[in-house]
Amino acid sequence: MTTAAADLWVRSYHPTPDATARLVCFPHAGGSATFYFPVSAALSPVADVVALQYPGRQDRHTEKGIESIAELADRATEALLAYDDSTLPLTFFGHSMGAVLAFEVARRLEQVGRAPVHVFASGRRAPSSHRPENVHQRDDDGVIAEMRKLSGTDPRILGDDDVLRMVLPAIRSDYTAIETYRAEPGTQIGSPITVLVGDDDPRTTLDEARAWEPHTLGTFDMKVYPGGHFYLTDQAQEIIALLKAHFTS
Repeated sequence: MTTAAADLWVRSYHPTPDATARLVCFPHAGGSATFYFPVSAALSPVADVVALQYPGRQDRHTEKGIESIAELADRATEALLAYDDSTLPLTFFGHSMGAVLAFEVARRLEQVGRAPVHVFASGRRAPSSHRPENVHQRDDDGVIAEMRKLSGTDPRILGDDDVLRMVLPAIRSDYTAIETYRAEPGTQIGSPITVLVGDDDPRTTLDEARAWEPHTLGTFDMKVYPGGHFYLTDQAQEIIALLKAHFTS
């Protein structure tokens, strides 16, 4: 993948040339890189923050979405390797589908000696925890109903039918990717994992979140916050403080 192509995937909102570490953020299903703009603004003094932009949304809305976590992970890995050749230590933060994608990209980077030093997996059950789900097979109204239920989509999008219909194909692709994902038994990474979860998340029970522990050969920690699937919106300051402590300790 060329540097120009990598720039399609990697967004840097607050470049930090003197940073000694980099945070890579992975959006949720239906999400975009701009979801992490506030994180970038808050952490830019202590880390170089970048976020992935998947095909099919915002400035990439004319591109076809990717319906496989494996392909998303392959493409994202190539993009991160092409983004620059620095040796900045990487930390990953992924929410919901982004947590699984961060895990799979970590696996791939580990194979080329570029493993992240830490993975923060938010709002997603462990790769080995499976539930039968069929959002990607529903009609448009069914997908929209799920988006409303989880309360993670900008209300301006949900209130604009034209915009909503334009982004639905990408959202459906994301749901197809995550709902058909299956981790191989015993899949592990060497990076330490910290799991973050809302105590009332309909998509992830505490036991399902705790099941991430066997997926790391490193240390494991789990933090529970008040809230549902998008608990991190209300708990933004606490999450930023956690990440800031990670980079400054």
